[in-house]
Amino acid sequence: MGALTRVNGPLVEVAGLPGLAMFELVGLGPVRVPGEVVEIRGDRATVQAYEYTGGLRPGDPATAYGRPLSADLGPHLLGGVFDGLLRPLSGADVWLTGARTPSGGREWRFAPLVAAGDAVDLETPLGEVETAGAPSYLVLAPAAGRVGAIRPAGPVGPGEPVGRVGGRDVTLLRRWPVRRPMPYRDRLEEVVPLVTRQRVVDLLLPVSRGGTVAVPGGFGTGKTVLLQQIAKWCDADVVVYVGCGERGNEMAEVVAALAELADPRTGGRLADRTVVIANTSNMPMMAREASIYTGVTVAEHFRSMGHDAVVIADSTSRWAEARREFASRSGAMPAEEGYPADLASALAAFYERAGRVTTLGGRTGSVTVIGAVSPPGGDMTEPVTAHTQRFVRCLWTLDRDLAYARHYPAVSWSASFARDAEAIAGWHAREGRSGWGERRARVASLLAEADRLALLAELVGAAALPARERVALLAGRLLREGVLQQSALSPADAFCDAERTIALTDAVLGVIGRCEELAARGVPAGRIEQSDFSPVLRAKDDAPDPETVRARAEGVPGAP
Repeated sequence: MGALTRVNGPLVEVAGLPGLAMFELVGLGPVRVPGEVVEIRGDRATVQAYEYTGGLRPGDPATAYGRPLSADLGPHLLGGVFDGLLRPLSGADVWLTGARTPSGGREWRFAPLVAAGDAVDLETPLGEVETAGAPSYLVLAPAAGRVGAIRPAGPVGPGEPVGRVGGRDVTLLRRWPVRRPMPYRDRLEEVVPLVTRQRVVDLLLPVSRGGTVAVPGGFGTGKTVLLQQIAKWCDADVVVYVGCGERGNEMAEVVAALAELADPRTGGRLADRTVVIANTSNMPMMAREASIYTGVTVAEHFRSMGHDAVVIADSTSRWAEARREFASRSGAMPAEEGYPADLASALAAFYERAGRVTTLGGRTGSVTVIGAVSPPGGDMTEPVTAHTQRFVRCLWTLDRDLAYARHYPAVSWSASFARDAEAIAGWHAREGRSGWGERRARVASLLAEADRLALLAELVGAAALPARERVALLAGRLLREGVLQQSALSPADAFCDAERTIALTDAVLGVIGRCEELAARGVPAGRIEQSDFSPVLRAKDDAPDPETVRARAEGVPGAP
């Protein structure tokens, strides 16, 4: 057993532990505060602690565990709330007594899928665990071999063996190092969209399953609300929501909202297929640094079962700030704005763990990573934002002017990009929606033209513009208010499926086309602008189906 020689906040120096390895887990002090080895110099090692180090002092004992920081993965994850080290936050006993039982002693109902004597390959499903309306939870073979024994159907505890393969006992729990990506067989190149049911995203800035997204935006632009909407309504099988350094009241709202919402696919609670990892701003700083690795490890665990998982990290800026604070304490040479020199490499490694793959067991699964970025003062050139843009496939930049105009989601269509849009257009064509790409291009063109003319109208006044250009300005307004704007508080408009999004877009584009025809026939722009557009603008709130949406657009605007 070693001893502590120096304590500097979350940075602890230990000595007397021969054979220590990098990233090995160490228990610090009498209560064994968990920490991770980050530097080794001779017989001394530097450990970053993942809990409050108040009360630790030189001379206290240090214990090496002989393994890296790992997560206990099991059926208890679905519907649970955990800290940055994946310890449950549902009971005070975790903090008061140091309890580490992942599922609190709960039993699960196990149903075998193989028989004793069967030959199985790596990650072959040995059985299924019954969960409350959530995706199927499979117990996978840890290695290829012959099934020596399998437990009959019935209740089983988290630590009890359910089978034996190749001489190894298999339980419901699986432990995996959080910094090590889980292996897979192949990375798939075919692009399949992740439907978020947010129109501005699905129409203009689509993301693929297994893709990566950055959501930069200053304070008050609606990052958290947008991410919460995606967590609630996207078509992923499992959602892993990582609250990384955010305010505790926001995380409490997320947990409460998920518990109250019904899952449209299963009819149960939406929380039953959600895993919440909460490391809020008042929790230990270095556990925040580990939380995003914990979250993506949980997602990879469900990907191995053939599920599509989404990791929502809110926000990666707080994670980067934790790395900066630790680097300054350890004496590392600072780079841009004090961040460590390996910031870009760490961001790239994190987003690299996303992907749509063929698993070792032959199933198809995906991990999509959506990370919020909180640039100080809205400065999009600061290091975290600038580096993140290099490694993601989609960028949903939130615009302060749109947010202050109460246009939500405040996603800027001009400052954002989606690198997989053309491939997703091809997928829509194969699915029978051949006009999806042309529709998206038409909307993007109209919005770009309206933005260009808005700057000109501020100089000379809209009345000085010719009728065609005034209609272009009108087109931008109709698209913004009738399609892109979406209310998270409206029961009818909080989410929008693909068919209704297409119907709303076609309805507004049809109205714009008729306005352009009237202007081409010489009708004064003022008379066109005075038309009653309210039926088509209100369709997103009170037209529940595509047929009603199309009916609302008929006759708008009427011929003067």
